[in-house]
Amino acid sequence: MKNKKKHGKAVICKVLLLFLYAVIFLFSAQNGETSSGISTSVSKKGVWLLDFLTGGHLAAEKLAELVMAFEHPLRKMAHFAEYAVMGILVFRILYCHMEKGAKRYFAAVLWVFLSAAADEIHQYFVPGRWASVSDVLLDTCGGAVGAFLCLSVLYLSEKRKVKKQKN
Repeated sequence: MKNKKKHGKAVICKVLLLFLYAVIFLFSAQNGETSSGISTSVSKKGVWLLDFLTGGHLAAEKLAELVMAFEHPLRKMAHFAEYAVMGILVFRILYCHMEKGAKRYFAAVLWVFLSAAADEIHQYFVPGRWASVSDVLLDTCGGAVGAFLCLSVLYLSEKRKVKKQKN
């Protein structure tokens, strides 16, 4: 029964991973102007919220300056976050198909790396976009952090089981 439950969760993770791949592909397929426009729009909303929460005293020039300053880091945080989620999903899938140990973690990171590289190759062929080695590295780091979170949770839960068995 326990094994069926574990594989059921892996199926859910596979479906979520396919959905994440679709989202990443659709964002990467946007031309440079559209992609930049979305980032700027999200940045504007964030700056507006920041201004609202701090009393709304910023001048229009300062707001525009902040929008431009936040756009690039926001874009990079989105890359990191989406690939961290990928790292979690891939690790969870591999949890059912590989024996425990470091191999599972490194396989998840390799999977994320190959996915990030494929995404950058795809972007290379989209007008106004380019492939970036630094994005592949950032995405891989995000995936490594996501997989590490899973590894940490597993370690702590196994440690807790051992402690319960001793008591």
